[in-house]
Amino acid sequence: MALRPSILAAARRLTTAAVAAAVRRSDLAGAEEAFASTRLKTTATYNCLLAGYARAPGPGRLADARHLFDQIPHPDAVSYNTLLSCHLANGDVDGARRLFSAMPVRDVTSWNTMVSGLSKNGSLEEAKAVFQAMPVRNAVSWNAMVAAIACSGDMGAAEEWFRNAPEKKDAVLWTAMVTGYMDAGDVQKAMEFFEAMPVRNLVSWNAMVSGYVKNSRAGDALRVFKTMVGNAIVQPNASTISSVLLGCSNLSAVEFGRQIHQWCMKLPLSRSMAVGTSLVSMYCKCGNLDDACRLFDEMRRRDVVAWNAMISGCAQHGDGRKAIKLFGKMKDEGVVPDWITFVAVLTACIHTGLCDFGMRCFETMQGVYGIEPRIEHYSCMVDLLCRAGLLERAINMIRSMPFEPHPSAYGTLLTACRIYKNLEFAEFAAVKLIEQDPQNAGAYVQLANIYAIANRWADVSRVRRWMKDNAVVKTPGYSWIEIKGVRHEFRSNDRLHPQLDLIHDKLDRLEELMKVMGYVPDLDFALHDVEESLKAQMLMRHSEKLAIAFGLISSPPGMTLRIFKNLRVCGDCHNAAKLISKIEDREIILRDTTRFHHFRGGSCSCGDYW
Repeated sequence: MALRPSILAAARRLTTAAVAAAVRRSDLAGAEEAFASTRLKTTATYNCLLAGYARAPGPGRLADARHLFDQIPHPDAVSYNTLLSCHLANGDVDGARRLFSAMPVRDVTSWNTMVSGLSKNGSLEEAKAVFQAMPVRNAVSWNAMVAAIACSGDMGAAEEWFRNAPEKKDAVLWTAMVTGYMDAGDVQKAMEFFEAMPVRNLVSWNAMVSGYVKNSRAGDALRVFKTMVGNAIVQPNASTISSVLLGCSNLSAVEFGRQIHQWCMKLPLSRSMAVGTSLVSMYCKCGNLDDACRLFDEMRRRDVVAWNAMISGCAQHGDGRKAIKLFGKMKDEGVVPDWITFVAVLTACIHTGLCDFGMRCFETMQGVYGIEPRIEHYSCMVDLLCRAGLLERAINMIRSMPFEPHPSAYGTLLTACRIYKNLEFAEFAAVKLIEQDPQNAGAYVQLANIYAIANRWADVSRVRRWMKDNAVVKTPGYSWIEIKGVRHEFRSNDRLHPQLDLIHDKLDRLEELMKVMGYVPDLDFALHDVEESLKAQMLMRHSEKLAIAFGLISSPPGMTLRIFKNLRVCGDCHNAAKLISKIEDREIILRDTTRFHHFRGGSCSCGDYW
């Protein structure tokens, strides 16, 4: 019995809807399955799957899209436009040009797709030419051009195009300017455009939050987020949460991050893998590895980004063996590692002293997984060899790199030279580092420190004059701790904190108890040509020790202290923190620029391998 036309049409709508639904939830395999099982295909059915291929760029997907397009009995304008966007999404600009020229009919969407696609692929002048040739333009056309020019960094030209746009009430147009100025580092202009916007949407708010974070103004990002949450019209999405949690990480504002976590649990956002991953990363970076591990274990779905965050977190906290165990579990669950995974695993090897395992990872990364080693992997290997004392092999690794070594490779070698007191290699590394970056204060300081340890004070003076001649400014070291939501900062020999007398009293008592336990000040870290007694006194006023002492007098017994430092922790402070953790029966977590140190019962999680 023949189906009535109305039933036939309904069946076609249902099958097309199944394909479209799978594409919307980014389930391309499900979309392909629904498409294959659909007997009554229309052009709309083909277009839905074609859109799925356009959203999942990759050379294979472009081939799939072209093959599918060739099967459409009667392709319409949507078919052509979707295939056009697929070419451009995959960087096939030549293919896009050929298709655009061959299109039987071009509507405004066709032209807009070319303008946007060309600009995103770096062909801004061609995009302008296509824009000028458009028979009809709409708001999308102007938005694409303003966004493209702003993205290029030419904000003067972007403003000119913005002023010429006929429709000034479009939030997308204004957001392009906000994003452009944030990317250019002109936060003030971005704020002015945001404040002047006639209407704002979620993307506008996200541009401000992420822009503030990108410009090292995380405090302002958190402030904008609070305002946004209080706005009943706009609700944050996963992108907002990821940006604001990165801001929390940068500020070490774990309590605010915990509030966001609790807030997310009341919303569907809690099921977002991106939000879960951002929370894991935030807890790791704020020194709460246990909370990160619990949250990671509770995640229902974990992609390679989530695994990378957890592996990297364990590595940074000195639990390299757990990081490597997670790496094995990740592979067992069928998640394919990427280049970031191997950076995290090599970092775990660095912080745990697993030189042989790290070498094997580096050697098999390309052969087994087809991942070409990047500069980050080579830098990790240099660090790994340096920490193992294999300085000559580290230099050979630097020289064998297929590209210009990153300054961090020379910086790592320079640090190792201080530990192993190798002046010859230190001078080589310092000269190379200064050649690459004459304003790198760390290179001069490290070299001066090495000379100071060797009591070559004339060379110390020479390096300091060299710094002065090159107008190099040393980054001042400081440490901070958050007590009851208030951040307290300390610099070495701090003279500003209102409780300095109590802090010094506490440090004096601790010093007496530490000496009973065998503490001897490591004068190699008092880098001034003064009497030894004064050197010892200066060491006891380092910013890390001031922050620890303040934390001890300002918090209840047994409470974990979390200290953060903007530079590497010094060796004497590291030794002192171990003893203080035993004296006070406290866990002290100290994050420097390289890793976390967990001091418990007189030992450190790094095993003194740092």
